[in-house]
Amino acid sequence: MGCSGCSTGRGTNNLPGGCNNNGGCDSGGCNKLNVFDWLSNMDNPSMADQPDWVEVRFKNGRKGYFNNLEKLSLSVGDVVAVESSPGHDIGTVSLVGELVRLQVSKKSVKPSDILKIYRKVRQNDIDKWQDAMRMEKPTQTQARKYAIELGLNMKICDVEYQGDKTKATFYYTAEQRVDFRELIKIYASSFKIRIEMRQIGARQEASRLGGVGSCGRELCCSSWLTDFRSVTTSAARYQQLSLNPQKLAGQCGKLKCCLNFELDSYLDAVKDFPDSSVNLKTEEEEFFHFKTDIFKGIFWYICKQDRMKFVAVPVDRVKEVYKLNKQGDFPDELVEIIEDEVSEKEIDYLNVVGQDDLTRFDKANKKNKKRPNNKQKNKFQGNRNQTNKDLGEKNNERKPNSNFKKKLKVNDSDSKNEVGRSSQKGKPNKPQFKNQKNKKEDKPKTDS
Repeated sequence: MGCSGCSTGRGTNNLPGGCNNNGGCDSGGCNKLNVFDWLSNMDNPSMADQPDWVEVRFKNGRKGYFNNLEKLSLSVGDVVAVESSPGHDIGTVSLVGELVRLQVSKKSVKPSDILKIYRKVRQNDIDKWQDAMRMEKPTQTQARKYAIELGLNMKICDVEYQGDKTKATFYYTAEQRVDFRELIKIYASSFKIRIEMRQIGARQEASRLGGVGSCGRELCCSSWLTDFRSVTTSAARYQQLSLNPQKLAGQCGKLKCCLNFELDSYLDAVKDFPDSSVNLKTEEEEFFHFKTDIFKGIFWYICKQDRMKFVAVPVDRVKEVYKLNKQGDFPDELVEIIEDEVSEKEIDYLNVVGQDDLTRFDKANKKNKKRPNNKQKNKFQGNRNQTNKDLGEKNNERKPNSNFKKKLKVNDSDSKNEVGRSSQKGKPNKPQFKNQKNKKEDKPKTDS
């Protein structure tokens, strides 16, 4: 019956509705405000004669501490019958051992207020306890109707029956003092049990109902937070948060408890900060405070003459200018500009493949297939002619290619005779040119 304290499973076919483990989760995984027993495997010999205290959990995280006078062998998850006023109540053991003493001293529970454990429950106790849990939901609905009919400015949040069905506790919230004497008479005559009214706050109501916060996690008040400290708007001001009630308020309608979690760190950081309400003056301008970056130690100022001019000033510089203004001196600039000489660092490696280039994947893979411009074409042709000229000077005695004769056009008779004479002497019938300038020479003029 480890899940019997879960509010989602009480009174639903005798089975819990949270984890669907049918009441067999002995570890108490779905229970609220669990305590990890880090002293479970340790015994303190000096506490051998001390009373054996046990922590027992009831509905919605309500806990009580009881004395095991009968020296029963109890472990976490056992269902026991404990002393109550009047009669007895049924609860689940949530903590045993040495750690219970630490919890009692932490919560300032008086030893005289600790009641005793009667026994482990029997089957008839469990049957009566489950009948009482089934009655809680319809009783709460009917109780709200009676409160509305009487016109009382109150809200019935929850109803908890005692294990022996002799008493019911009605939890309610109200902004003002409510006279519910007539309401108690109606409840007693209608439900035929003893009535106890207990007022709780909005934070306690949220902890009993549970839910998910704006951070995406389970509410702190329903998971681990046991004491509710007061939260003020000054906590939001110290943390430079916008005073927007829609963002600062939790599901209970009050300021979020988590505003106090980091408040001490902010208070330590701003301990040495100067007063931000004092304006800083230079020779020509005056600046007033706009915002503060606490952990970076930077103050942001706006110029009165030019409202679009924002200046980030370190805390040390703010203190320095504040002292100068107090003495009647005004600096030229609010922030001194210091030019540091940038030294080029020698690269001790060679980036061959371009792995350090973050935009290497953004470059186009395809090469440009555009035709070269006229300037590039002329430059390429000139380099080519120069190369052919150098090759021709080195190979003056090299025979020209036979295919060159087909391309050559000879129009004058003198050239034809020279070709004929060379062929008679046994030389190859091919013209020889010492260089390529002969290609470009003009044709010889012939007399008519």
